[in-house]
Formats: sequence, C-alpha cells, structure tokens
Amino acid sequence: MCLSTIYRNEKQDGNILCRFVASITADGDKLTFVDVMGETTTITGRLVSADLTAGSVIVASE
Repeated sequence: MCLSTIYRNEKQDGNILCRFVASITADGDKLTFVDVMGETTTITGRLVSADLTAGSVIVASE
C-alpha cells in the first residue's frame, strides 16, 4: 500500500496538510484526501505534482 503526505505549495515540513493519505478525489477545484484511518480533509486548490514513489503530493492552495 502506498500512502502519501500532502503539502501546501512546496515540500516543507511546515506545509503539511495531512499524512498517510490513501486516496485523493478531485471535484472541480475541491480536493478531498482520505487518510488510512478514514479521516477526510477537503481543500480548495489544484494538484501541482504527485511523486507516488516518494509518497509526496504538492497542491496549490491559499
């Protein structure tokens, strides 16, 4: 199982939105992340990059 850490704008520890994310859903400008425990985080933004081998996803949001 590949789990990812979601970062806001750039990959830095202070920019972590959520960890251990198992699924990502996009609906327009809404991104929803669900972690391995089932906790959901929803933001308004867009996907910038996803390195699933490294387990890091960067999103642009305010």
